[in-house]
Amino acid sequence: MRKMILGLVFGLCGFAATAGPITIAALGDSLTQGYGLNPQDGFVAQLEAWLIAQGGEVTLINAGVSGDTTAGGAARVGWTLTPEVDAMIVALGGNDLLRGIAPDAARANLDTILAAARAAQVRVLLVGLIAPGNYGPDYKAAFDTIYPDLAAKYDVLYAANFLSGIMGADGRAALDMMQDDGLHPNAKGVRHIVAALGPDVLALTAQVAKNR
Repeated sequence: MRKMILGLVFGLCGFAATAGPITIAALGDSLTQGYGLNPQDGFVAQLEAWLIAQGGEVTLINAGVSGDTTAGGAARVGWTLTPEVDAMIVALGGNDLLRGIAPDAARANLDTILAAARAAQVRVLLVGLIAPGNYGPDYKAAFDTIYPDLAAKYDVLYAANFLSGIMGADGRAALDMMQDDGLHPNAKGVRHIVAALGPDVLALTAQVAKNR
């Protein structure tokens, strides 16, 4: 079944090639920006290479800013959505978690981002994160519902966890996939993240192709 789905996506991406490359902006924080990595090893560079290897005709824009919160993303989404952008990956929230920012505030900021994308008629893949339990069950429950709720509200594609490709059965990131700071993936970790998220991004390009 997975092969059939990917085959359909590849076919749609082939259709996109006749209309020119698809431009995707990746709006995020240090995980998107590629903190601590050589440029070719970062998330955006590896994802673009992965998509091209699957036959996609795509250009990715690195709109990741290290240390950015959902508020920062909301503040700069307007100038991220330039006329050439066909689609956007939204991967924000990690720094909100690190700072213990109220889930309602993070929700409002992500809502602003998705509303801007809708107004610009830009397709979106919303990539979530899973809150740790150290802020208590109420905080975790409130934060974890942000992404699926907003994905349903705006009818956008949704991936539950940016880090799913490197998470072990214990819910922790594999040590050999992480940099020494324990917060950011290394080049190997990014490769696994890209492999996990890649099919969702292909689905995003298929949406763009279908509506061209």
